[in-house]
Amino acid sequence: MPRPRPPSRDALRVERRVTPAGAAWEFVHPRCARRRRDDIAEVEAMLAAGETEIARDELVWLLSECPDFLEAHVHLGLIALEDDDPKLARGHFGRAWELATAALDAAGAAGPVPYELAGNAAFHQAAKGLVHCLVATGRLPLAKRVCARIGPLDPTDPLGIQRIVPPRG
Repeated sequence: MPRPRPPSRDALRVERRVTPAGAAWEFVHPRCARRRRDDIAEVEAMLAAGETEIARDELVWLLSECPDFLEAHVHLGLIALEDDDPKLARGHFGRAWELATAALDAAGAAGPVPYELAGNAAFHQAAKGLVHCLVATGRLPLAKRVCARIGPLDPTDPLGIQRIVPPRG
């Protein structure tokens, strides 16, 4: 049986950090994503200027070059939500969630994964978008599972993810 390959240094991964609050995990985004920081800034400017179609095309292109680019998935999910398409949004947020949780699982990282660390922001934003879309599309049990996974990773819940799921659902 072939041995599993270690994760690529250019794949999304997490690393242990020492923070003032103690040890934590932070996402290290692939080199292809780090090289495209200026492109994301341009996308954000396009969106601010109302050029949604151009921004969407740019994000799709960015993902074709860098499929593990969490921020691109999050932006496409947000665009889909603005277009009132929660199913498409769920796909983008869900893909980011899958990539991130696979990286956490590969590292054996049980937490914490605080939002306050810059590398973790897109992960938490994807989780929030995913939970919102799951609730909007009537998939409450899955939304609760996502909440159960993300809750312990940052108990401060700065994005209010836990409040999205109705208490009786």
